[in-house]
Amino acid sequence: MEMKIYPSILAADFSKLGEEIKNVENNIEGIHLDIMDGLFVPNISFGTPIIKSVRNITEKYLDAHLMIIDPDRYIEDYAKMGVNGITVHYEAVTHLHRTISKIKDMGCDAGVSLNPHTPVFLLEEILPFVDRILIMSVNPGFTGQKFIPETLNKIKKLKNMIDEKGVNVAIEVDGGVGLKNIRDLYNSGATEFVVGAGVFHQENPSEAAKKLKEVGLGI
Repeated sequence: MEMKIYPSILAADFSKLGEEIKNVENNIEGIHLDIMDGLFVPNISFGTPIIKSVRNITEKYLDAHLMIIDPDRYIEDYAKMGVNGITVHYEAVTHLHRTISKIKDMGCDAGVSLNPHTPVFLLEEILPFVDRILIMSVNPGFTGQKFIPETLNKIKKLKNMIDEKGVNVAIEVDGGVGLKNIRDLYNSGATEFVVGAGVFHQENPSEAAKKLKEVGLGI
């Protein structure tokens, strides 16, 4: 299986965001956009001006994670800004199939995210319609939190569900991902990794991203 690293710009230095992104481009597959409204999660991150700026900075895949209430209001706007994938939270959406369909209709990959307390069996009926499932391995809202170890079993359960249904759905992990656990996460079935502090807070962010992939793949 391939491995994809998506650094979260929430951990970047916004005073030199363009430089931060350009420095890591060679060793990553995309950029993760943590969009927070201060209601669904206890933090406010950034909105459309930053997203537009990031799209102008890089041609890399933009992975938009909407940690917001009623995300349907913004799906069309974000798609038109050039994001490639849009992930919404199971806990924040009333009509999930309708929301996923709207994301797909806008030409974006569609994802569903689960908070740490939400069981994966709730995704059984939506799996055939999505491109990725994002498993939160910390409580969403802030970068630099400690990884919740029970996440590994959760990923294994999800991988079994995906295999049993015979669908092509990527498993993404967000929160506390680093050199100590990325190999175990990969072996459990995850192939996409959101990393914030583990990339942007390192002395050489580009080499940090490269090292994560090497350790994860066992190279």
